[in-house]
Order: sequence, then structure tokens, then C-alpha cells
Amino acid sequence: MEIFDIIKSVIFGIVEGITEWLPISSTGHMILLNEILPLRIGKNPDDFYSMFEVVIQLGAIMAVVVLFWSQIWPFGRKDNKAPLAKTGIGAWIKTDIFVLWFHILVSTIPAAIIGVLFDDVFERLFYNFQTVAIMLILFGIAFIVIETRHNGKSAKINSLVDISYTTALMIGFFQLIAAVFPGTSRSGATIVGALLIGVSRTVAAEYTFFLAIPVMFGASLLKLIKFGFHFTGEEAAILIIGMVVAFVVSLVVIKFLMGYIKKHNFIVFGWYRIMLGAIVLLCGIAGLL
Repeated sequence: MEIFDIIKSVIFGIVEGITEWLPISSTGHMILLNEILPLRIGKNPDDFYSMFEVVIQLGAIMAVVVLFWSQIWPFGRKDNKAPLAKTGIGAWIKTDIFVLWFHILVSTIPAAIIGVLFDDVFERLFYNFQTVAIMLILFGIAFIVIETRHNGKSAKINSLVDISYTTALMIGFFQLIAAVFPGTSRSGATIVGALLIGVSRTVAAEYTFFLAIPVMFGASLLKLIKFGFHFTGEEAAILIIGMVVAFVVSLVVIKFLMGYIKKHNFIVFGWYRIMLGAIVLLCGIAGLL
């Protein structure tokens, strides 16, 4: 294993850890990074990278699990606001968190069905710089327009417990857009969708974080099955390094984002997306991508 490949894996981990949670498209950035700094590992480099760019996200997901453990683990007597029963086993079951997970599962249905059926088709048709650039720009505009229109307005949903099954399904359809078109941003699509239907920024961000857990585990499992579990030592090392770096960086980025949105809106991310999309288009036209 060459030292340069390790450095590349670290860079990919950093980019993944930053972009997975900010609404600027992790997949889009990973595709662009691979154009600039190709990660060519193993006997079938294309197959390995196709798996790597998805499975590396497990590192980022574990950061959510660590940071929000008390809000997503549905068992325990401590801070149990809605126990199934006052005594016995039921006192250890947190019904409000179970309901949250039921809502999250509903949100995963659209992308799960379409992803399993057409993942290879979407990757072949849309995983290119043109699609990434267009979706970066479109959702950048969407962020600016939605945040401007919602300026000063009170959100209808200010708590995770207020999210209904209908709201969860609507958010799931917005996530589907990101599953089809790279450059959209899974977090960006779900946050835009949530804001449109009256969810507060903080709740939208938290729900997006939690929704990523089953989505990314499912997507990673699908990629691992397609790739096969026969890793060489080099492939395993590169993947693990990328995941660990993504985990550490994500811890910092998630804490930053949760603090940021309490005082600011998402307009700055909208402008970033538009500028990056324009740069990508120009580079592509110039033959640099």
C-alpha cells in the first residue's frame, strides 16, 4: 500500500465528514474529488471506488450515533418521558423514541424502493459532473428562495414528536430526489422539504441526521453485497482509514452545524452551492473534469 493512497483516503474522509452533514452534497463533492484525485485501488478500481464512496459514510453515521445516543436509543429508565408502563419491563421502553423510529422508517420507504430497483441505472445516467453542477445550483437557489420567504415566520413543527407519518412520508419523497440525482445532497433535500412543510431548522437538521442512519446502513449494505466481502488487505485498510477520518471530522461538523443553525439560516450554503455548481460547469466545459 502506497503512502499516497493513504493520504488520498484521509482527504476523502475529511471531505465526507464535512459535506455529509452540511447541505452541500457529499456525493457531489466525492465525485468531483475523485475526478481531481482519483482513488485507484485493487484489481477493479472502479468497483472498489463505487463501494468506497458509499461505505465511507458509515464513519460519518457513527458520529450521529455517538452524539445523539440518548435521543435515538429506545430503552432505559433514565430520562424516559413516555414509558410503556410505570413498572416492569415497560418502564424501560421509551415509546416516544420508538414512534420516532417508525416515522424514520416511513421516510426511508421511497428512496429504499427506488434505490434497490434502479441504483445501477441512476449511477450510470446521472453520476457525472453535469448532473452534479445542475443540482448544486438548483438546490442552492431553492435554499435562498425558501429561507427568504420563511424569514420571520414561525415554524409549525418545533419538536420531533410533532412530526406525523404524513410529514415523514413527504420528507421521504424529498430524500428520493437526492437518491436519484447526485449533487442534490441528501441532507439538503430533506432539510428543504422539511422547511417547506413547516418544520423548524433545528428539528429538520436533527431529523435529517437520524434519517441518515438506516438510509446509509442500507445503502452501504447494498454496495458491500454488490462488491462482495472479499477485500484485499490494501482495500480494507484504505476503507477503514477513510471511515475513521470521516467519523472524527463528523463529530466536529455536526456540533458546529447544530450551533450555527440556532442563530443563522441556510442561505450561505445556497450561495456556496451556486458558486460551486458554476465552477464545476466551467471546468467541465473547459475539459478539466
